[in-house]
Amino acid sequence: MAGVMEVSRERFEELVSEALDTIPAELTRLMDNVVVVVVDDPPEPGLLGLYTGIPLTERGDWYAGVLPDRIEIYRNPICEICETEDDVVEEVQITVVHEIAHHFGIDDHRLHELGW
Repeated sequence: MAGVMEVSRERFEELVSEALDTIPAELTRLMDNVVVVVVDDPPEPGLLGLYTGIPLTERGDWYAGVLPDRIEIYRNPICEICETEDDVVEEVQITVVHEIAHHFGIDDHRLHELGW
């Protein structure tokens, strides 16, 4: 690999926002009580993104007054595996879709079956 792709925090946040804009409106309307944030480094090596919360499929009548679910997209690890800005755009898109899928209750096994 040629090296790490340098992308500023501001540009990376724009890429995450652009990736979110590609999610179909009928799905984004269903997203509930979730925040998406950019974080420089993950809590453990190897993560590009992380969903923390209670998936929509597991929420019941008891679900009220809780803090928002959190989707973190990790800037440094994504930049480390990319050689061009186009690579970063693609990896951000994949990671955003992957983590949003977790919000909808889709696990890693099913995502891999679907090609994600």
